[in-house]
Amino acid sequence: MNRIDLEGRRAVVTGAAQGIGRAAAERLLRSGAAVALWDQDAALVAATCAELAAEGRVEAVAMDVTDPDSVSAACARTDKALGGIDILVNNAGISGPNAKTWDYDIAAWQRVLDIDLTGVFLCCRAVVPGMIERGYGRIVNVASIAGKEGNPNAVAYSAAKGGVIALTKSLGKELAEHDIAVNCVTPAAAKTRIFDQMTQEQIDYMLSKIPRGRFVKVEEVAALIAWLASADCAFTTGGVFDISGGRATY
Repeated sequence: MNRIDLEGRRAVVTGAAQGIGRAAAERLLRSGAAVALWDQDAALVAATCAELAAEGRVEAVAMDVTDPDSVSAACARTDKALGGIDILVNNAGISGPNAKTWDYDIAAWQRVLDIDLTGVFLCCRAVVPGMIERGYGRIVNVASIAGKEGNPNAVAYSAAKGGVIALTKSLGKELAEHDIAVNCVTPAAAKTRIFDQMTQEQIDYMLSKIPRGRFVKVEEVAALIAWLASADCAFTTGGVFDISGGRATY
């Protein structure tokens, strides 16, 4: 594993208790960053924090990305614990149920958008002012190939991730005059607990679309996130970085 230089940086990873979020947190820690793990599952994020403690400075913060007050409190707590936030990785997300658009449950639609899209907005809104004040920042949003192509029977997830891509481009332009890069990654599906929310038919469909013939590994996504979170990523902003195993057509 190459070691990205993140010495002295302070990072937040949302949805960090498991899956891509945990892998990203571990990679950032091994690159020298102090990391705050933000997650709704208080027990799981505490356990993950304990397991990662040997890798470096790590803090567990139980919070809800859909609640503005909870996001603000998490930001304040992290600022106090780490002395600021230089890196934000917006990873928290759910897939929602699989159903045709005309049969899709309205409450489920709203829940997916609240977590997968509004949660990204709220976390950026809370963290960006501090980055502007300090004159530095790196934001990496975890979108999805579904946000580019639109997966059938996953209308809410596809729409939310498409929104994350557009949010990334918009915020990247707004912050372009600062040393704050805002980019996103669009992975193919990874074998995480998010699969528990999907039908086997949906999982098989996603695998059939990947030319590499396998699902992406969370460590592979984490490696790309680590570079985008570094000072080396100094010019690109508003970018969409594909990690779909050849599935993406643009």
